[in-house]
Amino acid sequence: MQYLNQFDLDVRKSHDARFVDQKCTPDIVCFMADCVLNMIATKPVFVINDVWETQYFIQNTRVIFNKPWANSKEAYNEYNKVLSQPLKLLAYAHILDVQMIDGSLTFSVANEDLLDYISRKDRNAYNFLFCYFTKVLTDSSFMRFIEEYRENWQENLIEAKANVYNRYYRLISGNTPSKSKLDIYRMFHKVFNIFAAEYNMPGSSGKYARTYSDLMYNRKNWRDIAKDKSITRRQALSVEQKEKQEAINLYYVQKAISLLKKIQTESEIHDAWSNGEATHAHHIFPKAQFPEIAHYIENLILLTATQHNTKAHPNNRTQEVNRDYQLVCLLAKADTIEKSLRFIGERYYRKESFIYIINVGLSTDLSMSLSFDNIKTELIKFYNDAA
Repeated sequence: MQYLNQFDLDVRKSHDARFVDQKCTPDIVCFMADCVLNMIATKPVFVINDVWETQYFIQNTRVIFNKPWANSKEAYNEYNKVLSQPLKLLAYAHILDVQMIDGSLTFSVANEDLLDYISRKDRNAYNFLFCYFTKVLTDSSFMRFIEEYRENWQENLIEAKANVYNRYYRLISGNTPSKSKLDIYRMFHKVFNIFAAEYNMPGSSGKYARTYSDLMYNRKNWRDIAKDKSITRRQALSVEQKEKQEAINLYYVQKAISLLKKIQTESEIHDAWSNGEATHAHHIFPKAQFPEIAHYIENLILLTATQHNTKAHPNNRTQEVNRDYQLVCLLAKADTIEKSLRFIGERYYRKESFIYIINVGLSTDLSMSLSFDNIKTELIKFYNDAA
């Protein structure tokens, strides 16, 4: 928010309704930020087609969003939106610079640190969008109508929702070239639902509170597949679904490993085997057994080769896990996360995500309100009882 505060993002002055658009969901914004970061070393000034033509975009967008190949003519209109709309949003927020050169929107990076933050996790992109939309609506004197909705929706949901949408239509149609109520409403869905998820309110549709997962463009994943409750999720997947999910997992796991190696410069466990360079990203709970948490950075710990190959996996048998050392990893990761949260907040880690991976990996039900001291106490108790 501090960075955004130096800019005036008032829509009444910019006359630009496209500070947001239909493809500006947290996962798409995160993915596009990632694509830009993977390109700027060789292409610091770029147009939309430059991103489009990178192998990184072509390969990963097909996997993540289940679309045709990006170089397919039939998919032109869809990909044009996926590319252009998030880039324009990032430019409006001054994360990217943009100017018109030879009839093409031409971009460069204005704030690489923030772009990197957005690119790391969908949750980071969500946090950014909440701050960004708050700033735009505050500068445009519109936040009071979001607050009115927060106060009134429980009394009369239909009326409260109609009022906030009407007010937004008047703001946009009165100050920008956009006049279509349908188009304006569709764009506002993306803004409104971020606030609905943040404040636990009903969003653009339905009478129940909008959830974080509802905000994603790629909502249909293997957690959502209808299945017999007596079988595991992996058993419920078809061969094609398994292949697709494994490809998606690989993309997110590689992102998490890349982040871990960027933010950790030495082994997170200081023991007799910690001498030497820490180059191994170890899954505390194995990714083969727990694919649903394989991409959580809270489930990854940086180790030396000796720690990884002789302690975490005895005799380099990667399918085996040393339970005693698994506890050591969890206790060390708790310290890493607690220290990171204390100094830089939720930039990289979340305590709730750490507790979630513990609950999944150990089939426990630790409370999200536990302190780190209590988490470590519960972990020691669990492993002692299981010995």
